[in-house]
Amino acid sequence: MTGDILLGGLFPIHFGVASKDQDLAARPESTQCVRFNFRGFRWLQAMIFAIEEINNSSMLLPNMTLGYRIFDTCNTVSKALEATLSFVAQNKIDSLNLDEFCNCTDHIPATIAVVGAAGSAVSTAVANLLGLFYIPQISYASSSRLLSNKNQYKSFMRTIPTDEYQATAMADIIEYFQWNWVIAVASDDDYGRPGIEKFEKEMEERDICIHLNELISQYFEDYEIQALADRIENSTAKVIVVFASGPDIEPLIKEMVQRNITDRIWLASEAWATSSLIAKPEYLDVVAGTIGFALKAGRIPGFREFLQQVQPMRDSHNEFIREFWEETFNCYLEDSPRWQESENGSTSFRPLCTGEEDITSVETPYMDHTHLRISYNVYVAVYSIAHALQDILTCTPGHGLFANNSCADIKKMEAWQVLKQLRHLNYTNSMGEKMHFDENADLSANYTIINWHRSAEDGSVVFEEIGFHSMHAKRGAKLLIDNTKILWNGFSSEVPFSNCSEDCEPGTRKGIIDSMPTCCFECTECSDGEFSNHKDASVCAKCPNNSWSNGNHTFCFLKEIEFLSWTEPFGIALAICAVFGVVLTAFVMGVFVRFRNTPIVKATNRELSYVLLFSLICCFSSSLVFIGEPQDWTCRLRQPAFGISFVLCISCILVKTNRVLLVFEAKIPTSLHRKWWGLNLQFLLVFLCTFVQVMICVVWLYNAPPSSYRNHDIDEIIFITCNEGSVMALGFLIGYTCLLAAICFFFAFKSRKLPENFTEAKFITFSMLIFFIVWISFIPAYFSTHGKFVSAVEVIAILASSFGMLACIFFNKVYIILFKPSRNTIEEVRCSTAAHAFKVAAKATLKHSTAARKKSSSIGGSSASTPSSSISLKTNDDPASAKPRVSFGSGTVTLSLSFEESRRSSLM
Repeated sequence: MTGDILLGGLFPIHFGVASKDQDLAARPESTQCVRFNFRGFRWLQAMIFAIEEINNSSMLLPNMTLGYRIFDTCNTVSKALEATLSFVAQNKIDSLNLDEFCNCTDHIPATIAVVGAAGSAVSTAVANLLGLFYIPQISYASSSRLLSNKNQYKSFMRTIPTDEYQATAMADIIEYFQWNWVIAVASDDDYGRPGIEKFEKEMEERDICIHLNELISQYFEDYEIQALADRIENSTAKVIVVFASGPDIEPLIKEMVQRNITDRIWLASEAWATSSLIAKPEYLDVVAGTIGFALKAGRIPGFREFLQQVQPMRDSHNEFIREFWEETFNCYLEDSPRWQESENGSTSFRPLCTGEEDITSVETPYMDHTHLRISYNVYVAVYSIAHALQDILTCTPGHGLFANNSCADIKKMEAWQVLKQLRHLNYTNSMGEKMHFDENADLSANYTIINWHRSAEDGSVVFEEIGFHSMHAKRGAKLLIDNTKILWNGFSSEVPFSNCSEDCEPGTRKGIIDSMPTCCFECTECSDGEFSNHKDASVCAKCPNNSWSNGNHTFCFLKEIEFLSWTEPFGIALAICAVFGVVLTAFVMGVFVRFRNTPIVKATNRELSYVLLFSLICCFSSSLVFIGEPQDWTCRLRQPAFGISFVLCISCILVKTNRVLLVFEAKIPTSLHRKWWGLNLQFLLVFLCTFVQVMICVVWLYNAPPSSYRNHDIDEIIFITCNEGSVMALGFLIGYTCLLAAICFFFAFKSRKLPENFTEAKFITFSMLIFFIVWISFIPAYFSTHGKFVSAVEVIAILASSFGMLACIFFNKVYIILFKPSRNTIEEVRCSTAAHAFKVAAKATLKHSTAARKKSSSIGGSSASTPSSSISLKTNDDPASAKPRVSFGSGTVTLSLSFEESRRSSLM
């Protein structure tokens, strides 16, 4: 149709061209288009409807008429380029300005914009040609992401979202249903290859595997289709993602129908998601349950009535209508060239059409106006061009888009000026939507997700809307699906399984299988201390330090916290022993205080005994600090308290034992002995020995103070222990204590034959032996135990050594004081002292006589006389006195003990 301004149109009125081998024996003929496309014809009608609506509008382009030249691309590049050449040639003729050479008033105006084409491969070829002349091209169905390259396709625009978004949306769907093993099939053209390439990248980012990646074309040979069907049939993947148009995928669908392969789920791109070529009842056994991406449907008021008004007699200028009529009613119009071919027998026979048939009496994709998607895109494309022309028409000089803010003259405008205006287009359409093209000349991406159902009434395909995908929505709101509306394979509500391996249950993780994709795995149980609480976990998460995994490794529970508690039987037993030791020591101290003036107490160095008993109370008490939950302050207190208490105790024993030993072994006790071994000096020596231990503790606490420590090394249990800070310092502390104990043992062993009433030397020896046995055993036990038993071992060592010293040193004396008071007398003390002196004197005499005998024998021979010696004990008849006498050759040592009778009586 002619007009003041001419628009071009490219539509796939046919699905393809007849396959014909041109042997060039004669002039090649134009290829014949075959298989009428009812949807493509409806798209063409949408363009015509929009142009007529604009021409009848008083608001948009008043006093101007839009015309159109529409061509059938037959869904092939060659046919589309034939049509495009006519657009370009007319623009070239106009640019030559031939009016002065000929009368060109009847020539066709130049095409200032083109609506089309449908397929991306076709649009790519057309865009390359139109871009040379900057003729704006607005596609309604070409979604290839390659067409967003404005450096290569300068004048291309579109009203359909790019496949860049569709590939992402498909990946989101697969991830939503937790599939990880799919088949990808793409058309071997500029639509399928870029789309599936983007899809592969999205799959890699989501760790989803593509088992088969195949290309397909409507021009494939039968054996190629069969080989592809074999690979699909043998694959374990159940989901097939298809980036192709209806004509390209149809041969594969037919082969799958013949093989009755009905257990696959198809994921359809928008190019065939609503294709009438595939959505046929005879294919539903295979494609029922297909999930498809459909463009957002629009509303075109009055379009339904316009479609019903088509009539071949009235629209005789439109050859496409005549063919549409014949294909709809399966007849031939009388003057149709196809009728003549049927008479010649070159085509199948059909009856004649009257041209008055009722178009509403038959169901075809042409009359399916319930969801206008591509048709609406065509409608928007035409209106976008019209609004760009309206902006040129109403442009105010000084506010234009061209040089010096000038405006284009609509009567003399050129295609590149319309392109400029389209790039800055911004208007609101009839549905109230803001329309503008982004920097890539694309519109925003919004898809409706549909599910193919079988109609219960007539068995036809029903496109059920189950959700939508919005690329520019917030994260988490991009994909919304109503699972209750989905029917898988046409009847099931259970999501199909399309994974390489079975799901790994919680408590396991996916393990790699050699030479297999990452989606194929084996399920490996999580290690102890690790867990997974969801299916198909890639890794097992480690439990926090205070937790441990349960038996199934599905969750972590809090570890049991253990320490030497006051409430557990072991802790109670140790505490009772420690308290008993304190009470028992306090009792002994009470006995010593009560009988402080008795000979036994006096003979054992009363004041040092008090200090010794106090230190034992401290030893028993220090063990209590090891019980209970360790805190920083208890950790810093317990070792110094134990070390200082024991050193104080052993220092007292050492000083007391050494003092008595020196006194008894002195031949003639002098005032010097009495001076240096007075009470003050004894306390000074105890203080100095203890002060060394105190300094060790101070240095330790300053440089490496102990602290509370949670030991997580043991499964299921957290041991709260003390980190001693410095093992060396602990070694010094115990080592110094043992050194003093060794010295004490030496003196105790040396004084073992002194009078029993003084030091009980043999019992001190035994106590030191017990001390050594306990602490030598403690060292390996301490370093080989863990947790609360470390504290228990040390408490047992403290209690054992404390009880050993208490029992060995004091129990014998307490027994004499309480149960044998007859032995707690001055006579007993003196007798034991005299007996000890007698033994010493006898030993000395024997030693002296032996030495003298050897000397005389060496000088005077056998005739020499030897001094006589005798030891005699004479007792006078006087009962009041007794004088034991020790006689030597040259003198006599007399030990006399005299008691008053009255005193003896009082003591007895």
